[in-house]
Amino acid sequence: MFNNIPPITRNIIIINVIVFIVANFIFPQLYDILSGYYPFSPNFKSWQIITHMFMHASVKESGGIMHILFNMFTLFSFGPVLEQTLGDKRYLILYFLSGLGAFFLFNLWNFIEFQQLVSQLQSMNIDVKDFLNSLINNLDQTPIINEEEKNLAEIYLGRMVGASGAIFGVVAAFATLYPDAKIGIMFIPVPIKVKYLLPIIIIISIWLGVSGNGGGIAHLAHVGGALVGWLLARSWKKHLYRFN
Repeated sequence: MFNNIPPITRNIIIINVIVFIVANFIFPQLYDILSGYYPFSPNFKSWQIITHMFMHASVKESGGIMHILFNMFTLFSFGPVLEQTLGDKRYLILYFLSGLGAFFLFNLWNFIEFQQLVSQLQSMNIDVKDFLNSLINNLDQTPIINEEEKNLAEIYLGRMVGASGAIFGVVAAFATLYPDAKIGIMFIPVPIKVKYLLPIIIIISIWLGVSGNGGGIAHLAHVGGALVGWLLARSWKKHLYRFN
């Protein structure tokens, strides 16, 4: 059955699984090297805007295995149809540009929050530069005495991992090209058209991302990926007959 999956989708799934196994059981330092960090963090490296898409939550974390299983199952469910519809080149463009859009929007919001937190801490007469330097040099010993410092540290040194942004782009493109397709999901007893389901998910993701109730999930990354996927599919939809 796996051999029947189109090659791009199949290879993306294989790479994700291999990276997950290597990072968790052979070379755990990959989490420091390949995860995505806030672009103004000292841990940020340029290649992370791509490599974070192939990293997933560690098996040591709650829901770690479910993270990669859910992402790969979603890609398996929607990817083959789009790959066959769009062709290899456009499908790859869709996938990686959606992942980049996820990284950009998530960190744009991080930047806004970061600046607000800096202003709040400065109003408390806290030297933000010294605090950030102490985080880098003495991560386990830096006293965090208020919520603002905690949130600033999470942005500055927090990791972004997962293919969810790219996959949300795939799902959004599917919903754009096949709006009346019906899918079944947990907690909804009857199949629902994707043109209704996707906006609901996006609205919830925006609320969770902006409100700070995301539970450690980069909800705005999902929104960024979906936005890029929707824009690309909307543009290509007019010309599908030319490259099918």
